[in-house]
Amino acid sequence: MYAYINGKVKKIGSDYIILENNRVGYKVMTPNPYLFILDEILLVHMYLHIRDDQHELYGFKTEDEKELFEKLISVKGIGPKSACAILAPGDSGNVVDAIEKGDVGYLTKFPKVGTKTAQQIILDLKGKLGQMSTLVVNKDLEDASEALKALGYKEKEIEKVFKKIAEKNLTTQEYITKALQLMLK
Repeated sequence: MYAYINGKVKKIGSDYIILENNRVGYKVMTPNPYLFILDEILLVHMYLHIRDDQHELYGFKTEDEKELFEKLISVKGIGPKSACAILAPGDSGNVVDAIEKGDVGYLTKFPKVGTKTAQQIILDLKGKLGQMSTLVVNKDLEDASEALKALGYKEKEIEKVFKKIAEKNLTTQEYITKALQLMLK
């Protein structure tokens, strides 16, 4: 199984990218290929989906996005293409929030997700997303989280503090400062 591939984006298709690594091009299905930049060298987190008639690689920019994809495809009625459609807008945090709050209306906005499927997603995943319940929605919050990890704080500590300050619209430095103030109390 592939964990990730570090390579150069050689082509961007409607639902895939071609990622070149050591002169081998991998066709990687992705929720939103337009988030990738042509000739960009990057690490893509992979999931290998095997069916009787084909093997497909699915790629994600972040480990959290890959984990959410894996959780979604574990739900009866959700396949890789439906999971990609749910993740395509790039707002994983909103998807997790909708699942945790039981928001059927939000989930039915996605293609191939009707009321029954949305209810099944909520039934199967509510309360089981663990650390994903605080998925980072904005770049400043994500950068602050990485900085705090680099300082040696554990992810659970960071999540606990970010639940209190995530709603605020702060800069990376302000998030770090607020988080440190709350952690030191």
